[in-house]
Amino acid sequence: MGSCLKSMRRSGLAGGLAAVFAVGLLELGLVVTATTPSRAGDVTLVESGSTLLYPVFKIWAGEYEKTHSGVKITTTGTGSEKGIEEAISGAVQIGASDAYMSDAESRRNPNIVNVPMAISAQTVNYNLPGLNDVNVKLDGQTLAGIYTGKVRSWDDKAIVALNPDLKLPNNPIIPIRRAEGSGDTFVFTQYLTFSTPSWENSLGFGTAIRWPAVPGAIEATGNEGMIEKLHETPYSVGYVGVSYHDDIAKAGLGTAALKSYDGEFLLPTPDSIAAASAALGPRTPTDERLTLVNAPGANAYPLINYEYAIVSTKQADAGTAAAIRKFLHWATAPDETNQKYLDDAHFIALPAHIWVLSYDQIEKIK
Repeated sequence: MGSCLKSMRRSGLAGGLAAVFAVGLLELGLVVTATTPSRAGDVTLVESGSTLLYPVFKIWAGEYEKTHSGVKITTTGTGSEKGIEEAISGAVQIGASDAYMSDAESRRNPNIVNVPMAISAQTVNYNLPGLNDVNVKLDGQTLAGIYTGKVRSWDDKAIVALNPDLKLPNNPIIPIRRAEGSGDTFVFTQYLTFSTPSWENSLGFGTAIRWPAVPGAIEATGNEGMIEKLHETPYSVGYVGVSYHDDIAKAGLGTAALKSYDGEFLLPTPDSIAAASAALGPRTPTDERLTLVNAPGANAYPLINYEYAIVSTKQADAGTAAAIRKFLHWATAPDETNQKYLDDAHFIALPAHIWVLSYDQIEKIK
């Protein structure tokens, strides 16, 4: 694999990546063929964490088991905070998270790596009778006002100013937030922090924060719970992982066009997610802990993030470590099959230079 990585580092994002990736996949043994499934001993890997990543992780696990009969992978959507905690404690081999570990957590746990597996996005959704087929424009300051109780009704002047052509109802806004520690909350509150000084100075961001007391505000557990609460609560607003796009549509919810760093009102599309990634991705350090929220540049959707596997580099035995390495390499492999899994979840694949960084981190797992 060394020769492949040298080629990738020389070429960066330039032409010829397909050939380089093909060589890398062959060297890693990750190309899926019609051969008999491999078997290197029975190993069970347990994953827990992000409900945003869960739909893709569940597909990865099922497909991987088909061609690797000695490996069983169990997956559970418990929330990013719990995924990180259980990876640190050793309760699971892989913690899935939309959030990277904090500086303090990383210092306390130097053997834990944060490995991006894909790039995802988040939507702001609402149940606004008569307007759910319209992309209501919202920005970070207005959302911060809603979640602090300063913006109380849908026809508040702050929302009207963003949507002068809409007839907005004079009904109270019901903000919905996650009950458990969540990577979705991490990403959403980063957007509020980066766009609203008063939020940054008083509340900040995290997988869990001390939410202001807002009359009528309710809590939901997981992305499925958020969609359910939005669906059953007229005039509500909340934040949902983009992998639940189909569930959002089935529930008949509206999706906001969010104001970007450059002042555009955007929806998450493959192009707008890729544009945001391209703006900030090159700043990614070797430990890959970096926010992609509120990226500058044209057509850069503001709510995007790396989807992380949180893993200890010190596993119980060599067989488990090898199984984790092989699975993570397979799941991040830039091939057409994996691209389909990501497309179905409205994720995008890691850019080449980020794939190299993730590869290096995975190789630390022993």
